[in-house]
Amino acid sequence: MQTDSGKNLSARDQKVIWHPLTQHQTADAPLALVKAEKEFLFDEAGNRYIDGIASWYTAMYGHGHPDILQGVKQQMERMDHVVFSGFTHQPAIELAERLLELLPDNQAKVFYNDNGSTAVEAAIKMAIQFFHNKGEKRQTLIALEDGFHGDTFGAMSASGLSVYNGPFEDFFLKVERIPVPTQENLNEVQNRLDELLASGQCFAFLFEPLVQGAAGMKMHQASHLDELLKHCQQAGVLCIADEVMTGLGKTDTLFASDQLSHAPDLICLSKALTAGTMPMSVTSCSQAVFDGFLSQNNANGFFHAHTYSATPWACAAALAGLKLLTGPEMEANRKRIHNKHQGFIDKMKSHPGLKNLRCQGVILAMELDLDMARYGAQRNQLFQHFMSKGVFLRPLGSTIYVLPPFVTSNESLEQIYEAIESSLLLFGRR
Repeated sequence: MQTDSGKNLSARDQKVIWHPLTQHQTADAPLALVKAEKEFLFDEAGNRYIDGIASWYTAMYGHGHPDILQGVKQQMERMDHVVFSGFTHQPAIELAERLLELLPDNQAKVFYNDNGSTAVEAAIKMAIQFFHNKGEKRQTLIALEDGFHGDTFGAMSASGLSVYNGPFEDFFLKVERIPVPTQENLNEVQNRLDELLASGQCFAFLFEPLVQGAAGMKMHQASHLDELLKHCQQAGVLCIADEVMTGLGKTDTLFASDQLSHAPDLICLSKALTAGTMPMSVTSCSQAVFDGFLSQNNANGFFHAHTYSATPWACAAALAGLKLLTGPEMEANRKRIHNKHQGFIDKMKSHPGLKNLRCQGVILAMELDLDMARYGAQRNQLFQHFMSKGVFLRPLGSTIYVLPPFVTSNESLEQIYEAIESSLLLFGRR
């Protein structure tokens, strides 16, 4: 197929590409980007935008960080991709070792996947087979209302956002959803959970700890979630923490699960794991979960694989990222951004056009005080306003959230805040 190199990238794109989360009948042409550096994105016309969501929470150390690039370059010169069934290599071993040093103490093994959705998919399958290997056929997964866990079928089954799931819901796994626990409903939620656990049919409880990302950065307290984990583990039901979004420094701790007294049995990581360089994820688990697959019977093994599992380049990127994450510079940056977010909340919390201003680590979120469709015309107007101010934010309906790279400067943060404040004028919220 010949291309017309004389046309701009957006025009060429529209001839050949089907984009995610896009209704192509009504959507604007995609903006063509040609460069990314630190917290900035650059389009083909030379305009610069602050990446206020770290490109879906991946490039947390900034785009093109030299330490990440150097780690990948050195690995590229030694070995490209090799099959990970029957073989192993140093980057995968070192990454697993380092992750297990940082994850909650009960985590003992690391299983490599391709992306966040497949990390969750693997965890769900592990939980089902864990009981199958003991001769128990458990069919029910417990999940929180409004959760989002990915687009593969198991992960999608657990997700409670019908805007993504509608055409497929008749084909889902059996999932029982419970409300997100709050101070007001905790007893009610615990009672409902106990009813489900008493059936003996539940194999796992899957949840996003502390922050439900796609739901609109809805936040809940660790102590309330912890009570649910206690009930599940007392009943022998596995607990799966989906930390694809929250993991690796975005909350006040390295992992949101660090704020729980009851550690999850399985933890899913992706997104920031490879610092925005290439796809990879992991599903970690406790020794007890791993031991549930040990047998003289081959069929009791976990026969699940991805072609690019533990690809060495991605492991090298992840190792470089973890070194940055645990260093003093990124720790100071995370605290600085959190304090800046909190200052913006203090300034705007009495504004009549905003409600429910909240912050968890480097995650800032709020709602405009009006009804707005998740992907409707008003939301698109809000998105375009931010872009006109040189800020890339991706509002979820009336929910505005900021999750910037850790290297984002104070000047860039102020530009983001000013763009949010000026957006209130669009809808007469002075």
